[in-house]
Amino acid sequence: MGAELSKTSTMDETSDEPPTSAVLLDNCHFSQVIFNNVDKFYVPGGDITCYYTLTQNIVPRGKDWVGIFRVGWKTTREYYTFMWAPLPSDARSDTAVQQQIQFKAYYLPKDDEYYQFCYVDQDGVVRGASVPFQFRAETEDDILVVTTQGEVEEVELQNKNLRKENEELKANCASLEKQNINLEKELNKMQELQNSLESLRSNTEKLELELNSLKKENKQLKELDDCREAELHQLKEQIQNVTSDKERLETRLKTALDHMDQLQSQVLNYEKEVENLSLMDRDKTEQLESLKEENRQLRAIGTQQQQNHDLMKELEEQKRLFQILQAKKNEANEENQKRREDELLRHLAQAEEVSSFSVASQAQAPIPSPEVGRFLFGNPYCAAGAKLGAGAADLVSIRKCPTCDEVFPEDSETSQYEAPVQSHVLKCPVCSEIFEKSNKQVFDDHVFCHGLE
Repeated sequence: MGAELSKTSTMDETSDEPPTSAVLLDNCHFSQVIFNNVDKFYVPGGDITCYYTLTQNIVPRGKDWVGIFRVGWKTTREYYTFMWAPLPSDARSDTAVQQQIQFKAYYLPKDDEYYQFCYVDQDGVVRGASVPFQFRAETEDDILVVTTQGEVEEVELQNKNLRKENEELKANCASLEKQNINLEKELNKMQELQNSLESLRSNTEKLELELNSLKKENKQLKELDDCREAELHQLKEQIQNVTSDKERLETRLKTALDHMDQLQSQVLNYEKEVENLSLMDRDKTEQLESLKEENRQLRAIGTQQQQNHDLMKELEEQKRLFQILQAKKNEANEENQKRREDELLRHLAQAEEVSSFSVASQAQAPIPSPEVGRFLFGNPYCAAGAKLGAGAADLVSIRKCPTCDEVFPEDSETSQYEAPVQSHVLKCPVCSEIFEKSNKQVFDDHVFCHGLE
């Protein structure tokens, strides 16, 4: 009860507990603080003054304290009472400093056990300890006992036991320190393993995230590849359909050209029957109607060609994907252009042949009288451009524009005939391809395609 009362009173006076630790005796440095003038007995009920010397091996700090411990203590937590150690006036001195501190009688032990002063720093480590002393009145018997050899031997025996116990405590402390070091090493290893495990977990999570991301990208690429394959398959089907339509239109065009050749051969036959003009006039009218019908058919074929061009225009909008088809289309256009040019050249040649034929007939054959009723026709593609008058003395050959059916006399200059013919066609300024003027949209699309190249 006395120790608890002393601690409580000291706490009330100092307002906090002193810093202590569980450090054992073998880790303490008792030589850094030396206690001086320690009596063997202190009379109970009076204040006592503790004198001590701070050596140059210790640096005093504000939380250092001096405590009274019962002999046999194990840690600094077993103090009975304490007082804060005052700081020396010259804290930087390299020499020993004498200090003193006074313990009030109220806080001192009331039993006759052995006690000692201990200087404890603010880390809770003992830096110095005094010789044991007691709190009891000094009597003559005590003086005699103290001065007897038996008392000395008993004190020496106690000191020997204390030293032995101190050695055992040092051995235990060394063993505990070794165990503590081993435990710290194992703890460090466990901490390193824990850090490695955390790092591996973090890396695993990152790898899992990357794997999931790669799986998503792979899935998206597969879906995109499937879409591309479907689009490619659809485009191939469209190309096949367009190619089939193109071949069908080329077949129709070839048939129409063959039919035109047949018509030309018929025209040659009609030239042989020119002597029977009256009959030829009636037949010519019928043939003109037939030619108009065939012209309508040819225009219908031209409409189909326009449809073919519209299909080609759709393919040109996807030019980057169908360059090969574009090349084929250009080749087809060049062939058609050559055919048109050959057709125009044949028309011009036939017109010249008919003209020369008419002139030769006029020079060699006699001119029939008007009563005979015979008339002469020029180019079968041209309409009758001359009239036979009653009593006419000669025949005038004619020329006819194959587009607008305009009739020109044979004696007119070639430029007068070619100018209207050329006015009905459009010539590409880039590749010199010729288009009929009625196909103005086709011509514009063709020129626009050159602008895309």
